[in-house]
Amino acid sequence: MARDIGRIPLREQVYESLRRDLASGAIMPTQRLGEERLAETYGVSRTPVREALARLQADGLVERLADGLYPYRPRLDELDHLYELRIVLETRGMQRVRPGDRRSHALDPIRDELATWLRLRDHAPEPGPALVAADEAFHTTVLAAAGNTALAEALTAVHVRVRPVRTLDVPSPERIATMVADHIAIAEFLSAGAVDAALDRLTAHVDTARMHVRARAQHALRLTKLGRAVRD
Repeated sequence: MARDIGRIPLREQVYESLRRDLASGAIMPTQRLGEERLAETYGVSRTPVREALARLQADGLVERLADGLYPYRPRLDELDHLYELRIVLETRGMQRVRPGDRRSHALDPIRDELATWLRLRDHAPEPGPALVAADEAFHTTVLAAAGNTALAEALTAVHVRVRPVRTLDVPSPERIATMVADHIAIAEFLSAGAVDAALDRLTAHVDTARMHVRARAQHALRLTKLGRAVRD
């Protein structure tokens, strides 16, 4: 059943429209996000625009510069460093748990995640913040299940810094299906005690994610340069 758009708060409608336009490049990265201009664009008053911009700034999708608010501009070197750290954290979590070792994964949370992603395989999720949050929860849960909460907390900090670019990304149905399949495979391997197989799948999965996020960041930077050229 389709949602009744009339029941969605106006600030939510503006937020979703702004987020979609930021993701698609309809709003140039060099475009200042003035309330009056945006209110005119979306046919609303300035109040829901102001509320939507505040939420987008909290999400990390909008940043305040000296002369106002602008779309978040990703930095490629920072993304590369963050994904390198992510791989170190997640692989270390798995490497500390080996068959025959006294340490083992806590399987109940992993099986809960497996059930979640099996449901998502049958009912494909839409791209957007909810999917990003579910993906982050999977990786944090798997890392915490290895028994080192400090590693999981460090991974959460990495997620926060990468999230703005990930939220701007709009993965295809094929990419979403691959993400779901990877999560299911990793959880099934860990449930069966096949840590090395899980580690191999995890490493490939995170590296693929890094390539897609980097490509999204490069696209945003190209738009930034184009916008500067047009403005100049």
